[in-house]
Amino acid sequence: MTQKEQHLSDLKQIRSLMEKSTRFLSLSGLSGVFIGVFALFGAMAAYVYFDYSFYYGETQDMIYFADSQTRNQFLLFVFTDALSVLLLALSFGFYFTWRKAKRRGDKIWDNTFKRLLINLFIPLVAGGLFGLILLYHGEVAILPAITLIFYGLALVNASHYTLNDVRALGILEIFLGLIAVFFIGYGLFFWAVGFGVLHIIYGTLMYFKYERN
Repeated sequence: MTQKEQHLSDLKQIRSLMEKSTRFLSLSGLSGVFIGVFALFGAMAAYVYFDYSFYYGETQDMIYFADSQTRNQFLLFVFTDALSVLLLALSFGFYFTWRKAKRRGDKIWDNTFKRLLINLFIPLVAGGLFGLILLYHGEVAILPAITLIFYGLALVNASHYTLNDVRALGILEIFLGLIAVFFIGYGLFFWAVGFGVLHIIYGTLMYFKYERN
């Protein structure tokens, strides 16, 4: 190995060490795939439930409830459906990320990962609370767009501490959410595409790009 090649090798090692200290690089593409699959199942369950249990107004801007009991059943279903998808996504996401970190010899619970979670959850929690307020008032038409936009902002915010590809996914989620605002009544479709299809595509690409030998 020549002196020039040695210098290049040293620079690559220094760059790798700097990235490990500032970015969490053990996110697994399989996590994205499973998140997308669970999101599609959740969207399918919501579609079946809404189609057979409620009717919309002329502009599909809100759901009408026959009585308070029906309203409570609706809120319980949405909360249960969303919570189930979230818990499954987090569980599988953490497992595959932990497995990848173990293979790479990286620590999963370090300061970089903590910063990643903080920057992810600030917009995510804000969007979730805003969505619950809209849900409480029965205004469901704008809800999918709002969740997509806030989720996209969360990904962009967190991308400073992980793979740059996460930023691209976040921008796509924001863009899709903005489009959904113009197509009231098709929110569940956009939600399924954003949280389901995009995650599956993203996860697959990330798996072949970073994980498959």
